[in-house]
Amino acid sequence: MLKQLILLLSVAGLFLANQSIAQPTIKILESGKKISIRGLSIVDNHIIWASGSNGSVARSVDGGNTFTWLTVPGYEKNDFRDIEAFDENTAIIMGITQPAVLLKTTDGGQTWKKVFEDTTTGAFFDAMDFSRGQYGVLVGDPINNIIFIAHTPDQGDHWKVISSTSDNKGIVAKEGEAFFASSGTNIKMLDYGYQHFVMASGGQSSRLFHIGQKDSLPIMQGKQSTGANSLAVYKNRKGIVVGGDFTKDSISNNNCVYFSLDNNTPIKFHIPQTPPHGYRSCVIYINEHKLLTCGTSGIDISKDGGKNWELISKESFHVCQKAKKGKAVFLAGANGRIAQLIY
Repeated sequence: MLKQLILLLSVAGLFLANQSIAQPTIKILESGKKISIRGLSIVDNHIIWASGSNGSVARSVDGGNTFTWLTVPGYEKNDFRDIEAFDENTAIIMGITQPAVLLKTTDGGQTWKKVFEDTTTGAFFDAMDFSRGQYGVLVGDPINNIIFIAHTPDQGDHWKVISSTSDNKGIVAKEGEAFFASSGTNIKMLDYGYQHFVMASGGQSSRLFHIGQKDSLPIMQGKQSTGANSLAVYKNRKGIVVGGDFTKDSISNNNCVYFSLDNNTPIKFHIPQTPPHGYRSCVIYINEHKLLTCGTSGIDISKDGGKNWELISKESFHVCQKAKKGKAVFLAGANGRIAQLIY
């Protein structure tokens, strides 16, 4: 009888230990700097790049154990709200406005070269994305109701504008429609062709743009602070959008929608049974079924493809990203905070 009791206690202890391990947790790696981080790019389990306000860039080559911080000379007042890293030495950062500019480094951030700039009055960059390690696309807010889009075939060394006020074939925005530079993730390249991408707008109107299709999103909209903030796509087959109202970040209705991507049929949108618990500025696929989303009011995880979301932390973060080559997941936000998801 005693042996059976000991065995039962051991099994129960093992079960509880496994349950504890299975519960995702957040490990803070960096904090305490007067920097708001919205740009994050994870090359692999070891190489992490982040960018943010006050011309700041951070880099780690040891999985986040240590970070090297730098301020880009001549851009000390700029807000770099997106970053794309290709390896431990090569990365592109996006300055949102005044100037709206892209800078590239090939020596780990020691020097930076301007590779693109829009000097149009009111120019404002929102996000960029790359596929296959070289093709990239950039989206900016509309000027005179024309959405700004540029692309690159060579890892950002050269850019071509494909939609702007000077282009008669430009993509026309609706009244009050724009894009949020909240995490650099409202545009995604698709892997099956150059110039193929998906993007999600916000504001008074919130739409999904996908290879000629323009679909209204069943997500909170109607005000400048509402709408889609982030978009994630899984292997060109399906996607998810999160957002809400960043001025009322605890509202959890109409803040998420997921869908299938099929070029031959209209997109069908699905509302989660249990939505994320508030406004969310970024969402990623960890794998086909597991997703992570974060915002100023907390972090949620879904284990069923976005149908149901569980709040795992009330800590505030702006952006989350998974390693392009690897399983590591990191988050970043205000006060120079960088964290790792332990899952």
